[in-house]
This record gives sequence, structure tokens and C-alpha cells, in this order.
Amino acid sequence: MTGTLAGALAARKIPTHPDRLSSEVEGFIENVDGKPLITRIKVHYSVKVPKGKREEALRAIEVHEKGCPASQSVRRGIAIEWDGDVVEE
Repeated sequence: MTGTLAGALAARKIPTHPDRLSSEVEGFIENVDGKPLITRIKVHYSVKVPKGKREEALRAIEVHEKGCPASQSVRRGIAIEWDGDVVEE
């Protein structure tokens, strides 16, 4: 998902390197029918953007998941949550 967000930011002329985009991912494992399964994934993005690009970055965060093949594949059995902080520099 982070790679897809990086592509969405690049399409908006928002640089992601070096150290301008990071993500923290947490997986939740629950006992389902006696088996441990990943039931939820939470992703938190931190994005540093140039002045005037905050709204574009927030929009990219909002829509990126719909174009992410990994997310679209996994979400059939695992709930995915995401959010992000955007800081203008």
C-alpha cells in the first residue's frame, strides 16, 4: 500500500524520497474457529510535503487504497484500516 501511495503522490508532483513518506503497519491476529488468523491490518502514514501540497496529499491518502492490488486482494478476508498525517515543510 505504501508503494501505491507513493505513486499517487508522485502523480501529484509530491516527492516521497528521501524520508518524506513512511508507514507503520500493525496486524491483528485473532482466534477464528480455533485457528490464529490475521483479521485486521492498520496502516498509518506520515508524509512530509512542500507548502501548498497538503490537500493534494490528503486526497492521495483518501483514494490510494482503491488502486492498490495488494489491498484489494487481501481485503476480501482481512479488514484494512488506514490513516495519515501530512506535514507541510
